[in-house]
Amino acid sequence: MRHIHPLPGPARTVAGAVAPRTGRSMADRDLGPGRPAVADGPHHRTEPQRVRLSSPPSVDPRRTPHDALAGASSAGRPQPATRAGRALAAVRDRVGPYVVLTKPRVIELLLVTTVPTMFLAEGGFPPLGLALATLVGGAGAAGAANTLNQYLDRDIDQVMHRTKRRPVVTGRISPRAALTFGLVLGAVSLLWLWFAVNPASALLTAAAIAIYVVGYTMILKRRTPQNIVWGGAAGCMPVVIGWSAMTGGISWAAVLLFGVVFFWTPPHYWPLSMKFRQDYAAAGVPMLPVVASDTRVAREMIGYTLAMIACSLLLVPVAGMTWVYGIVAAALGGWFLWSCTSLLRRARSAQRGPLRAMTVFHASITYLTLLSVAICVDVFLPL
Repeated sequence: MRHIHPLPGPARTVAGAVAPRTGRSMADRDLGPGRPAVADGPHHRTEPQRVRLSSPPSVDPRRTPHDALAGASSAGRPQPATRAGRALAAVRDRVGPYVVLTKPRVIELLLVTTVPTMFLAEGGFPPLGLALATLVGGAGAAGAANTLNQYLDRDIDQVMHRTKRRPVVTGRISPRAALTFGLVLGAVSLLWLWFAVNPASALLTAAAIAIYVVGYTMILKRRTPQNIVWGGAAGCMPVVIGWSAMTGGISWAAVLLFGVVFFWTPPHYWPLSMKFRQDYAAAGVPMLPVVASDTRVAREMIGYTLAMIACSLLLVPVAGMTWVYGIVAAALGGWFLWSCTSLLRRARSAQRGPLRAMTVFHASITYLTLLSVAICVDVFLPL
């Protein structure tokens, strides 16, 4: 066999490419299948060998990304368990986007107001079966309305950073599939409420879907800064739906609970709009914080908060709530009012630091949750 003598300068492979000098001899490099490697000197022969320049770690082609993430914990796992894991991951990938379409966190907040309403209407624990049927139907209807909202708003969702990862925007769910899912889910939910609860609750739920999808999404959202005020009436409907589920009708107490949520909605949502005002402006949605100053927004929030507190306190004489609830409602209302007035002070003076609008947003959720708990507890107080 012919020997190859090393030349000064960079070593060259048989293909003519320059190989960097890394301190290794040509014997450490592979010259191709069936080609003998060569030593540095003329008097050294080596046996043919195959050595890769940079051999990647051995990868089992049957391993899935799920298996790779599992790491060593998946080693030794029986094959059926691995198949079950892959099947579960496939189901999650398929079903997950549809769950996201329903906006589960929004549904949770709606149910927070439905439960205390049923306690108050029943004067104690509501019948478990009826309560569960109402919650299931209400959650399904809310999910349908949220799905149709994302179908109709897919053009502006792709512009806003807050919503550009929604399933319809990313293509994980087609617009047609989203529309079909929303319509079917809405129809099933209404039928469920009609037969499992009562017709009155089903009709009120249909009205809530219409207010949110048609009134808010299609008509008000892109046309008026007061969109969330009147469109937010849909978010108030769970209280009257819960009341009608227990009693078959509506009373003044239910109207006051409706008022609490109605007046709570603007000071709850406008701080979020303050944070994402650039998103709404880019999408052409005239939320009040987009078209008005922070000072004006904060003043209007205070006005709605005062009306909300008044409705919550009127429940004492109208619904027969105890003085314990009255004190708690007044304290919670005063605390939330202080949050709104603090926002107004920061809006008036730039020297006070960041606006911190999201502090008010989170405070609004805390307020409504604690007020709902107070209603549930007050029903059982022997006063």
